[in-house]
Amino acid sequence: MQVRTRHTPTFGVARLVLAPGEMVLVDPMTIAATSYGLAVEVKGSGTKAVALCTAGAEGGWIDAAPVLPGDLHLVDLDGTHGWCFYRLSWIASSSTVAMNPEAPPLQALFGGLEGFLNYAQGQGAVVLACYGALDLVTLEAGEAVTISSDHVVAFAETVQCRLRPSVPDGAQSIHTGEGLVFDFAGPGAVLTQTRGPRRLTTWLRANGVSPRS
Repeated sequence: MQVRTRHTPTFGVARLVLAPGEMVLVDPMTIAATSYGLAVEVKGSGTKAVALCTAGAEGGWIDAAPVLPGDLHLVDLDGTHGWCFYRLSWIASSSTVAMNPEAPPLQALFGGLEGFLNYAQGQGAVVLACYGALDLVTLEAGEAVTISSDHVVAFAETVQCRLRPSVPDGAQSIHTGEGLVFDFAGPGAVLTQTRGPRRLTTWLRANGVSPRS
C-alpha cells in the first residue's frame, strides 16, 4: 500500500494506492471515494466497524477522509516494536498489520478492561488522523512529560507510560479517556493533537448545541 496525502495539514485526505489483489483495512466512516470495481466488505458495527477493501486485477485506490478536520500521519511499522493509538484516530492499515486491543501494554494500562486505545504490531503502514495540527514529542531516556488523554494520538511501545486521573475524585472513564492524563517517560515518540475531540463535544453542549444535530 502506498499512501499519498493531500489538503494537509488542515483537511487531510489519504489516498491509499493498492497493488493488484492487495487488501487494506479502513475505517468505513472515512471512505470518501474508491476506484471503480474495488471490493468493500464491512465487518462489525459502530466504532468497531472495519472495511476490508480489496483491489482488482489492475489495482485500485481509496480516498479516506477523517471525520474531523486536521492533519494525517503515517506510522511505518518494521516489526521491531508496536504502537498504541487512540481508537478514533485510526484511518487505515496494511493487511500485514495486526490490531490487538488485548496486547500487554494495554492490559497494563486498563487492567484487562476495554479502553480507548488500540495496539498495532507487525510490518506495514498505519494511517492516523488528528483533530487540528499534529505535534511530535520525542522523549530522551529518562525525560518525562504529562499529556491529557484527549490530546494523545499515538505513542511507541518503547515509551514508558501510566494513566491517572487529571483531578482527584473527578469523573473519569477508561472507555473514553475522560478525566485522565498520561505520564510518559522516554525513550520514544508520542504523537499529539492540538485539539481535543471530547472538548469539542463539551463545548457544544455547554453552548446548547447537540453534537448529533
